[in-house]
Amino acid sequence: MTQTQSGPKIRIEKVSYAYEGKPALRDVTIDVPAHAISVFFGPAGGGKTTLLRLINRLNDVVEGTHMSGRVLLDGQDIYAPGMDVIQLRRRVGMVFALPLPLPGTIRENVLYGPELAGVRDRTRLEELLSRSLTQAALWDEVKDRLDNPASALSGGQQQRLCIARSLALEPEVLLLDEPTSGLDPISTGKVEESLYELKQNYTIVIVPHSTQQAARVADYAAFFLMGELIEHQPGTEIFTTPRQQRTEDYVTGRFG
Repeated sequence: MTQTQSGPKIRIEKVSYAYEGKPALRDVTIDVPAHAISVFFGPAGGGKTTLLRLINRLNDVVEGTHMSGRVLLDGQDIYAPGMDVIQLRRRVGMVFALPLPLPGTIRENVLYGPELAGVRDRTRLEELLSRSLTQAALWDEVKDRLDNPASALSGGQQQRLCIARSLALEPEVLLLDEPTSGLDPISTGKVEESLYELKQNYTIVIVPHSTQQAARVADYAAFFLMGELIEHQPGTEIFTTPRQQRTEDYVTGRFG
């Protein structure tokens, strides 16, 4: 995996974005450091998921949109002409709120991406399989039933399988959009524990399903409101002020 020696892994630079003329993001500038968990949080409609999707160009197919500003990955503008979007999405994986395992076995789910990318060596594929499932905190639970249907896994296991599927492509960045919103507390805890390990090797950006989760996992946290970035601080600092107070401070003009 390629990592920069200095500077942020991702830089969002004066990004504004609108759907059919309705602003979703307004002049957002934020740096996302490597090997850390960055959290985008705030009230619904704040632009968090929109920004997440812009980082690997998932909104390219959405009609009636307009974007200005730049999104840089290792200093390279990912919206520049000639950018290989397929290669970009290999470098920047994404996991969604609803677990969506592919038809087929656990093994086939994890190895789908590498095989599609042309990996044929069985030793290499087995290495990717075991490592990705281990990193997603799922290996011990499924190592004896890798050829069973993925659909037979519990919801929490399916979500960790989706994380493993993304990791099998060896991305540099992992984006997670409310990945535990439908999970029970035990499954949520397992996913969160896996994030702590993953940040040693990956840059993680997550939209959490609650402020409590944001406070638990964030190395850095960015608070969004009505499409604007209100504040961005280390997680240990930003959560000392209740969200309600931050919102009230914004409305009364403190954040100008």
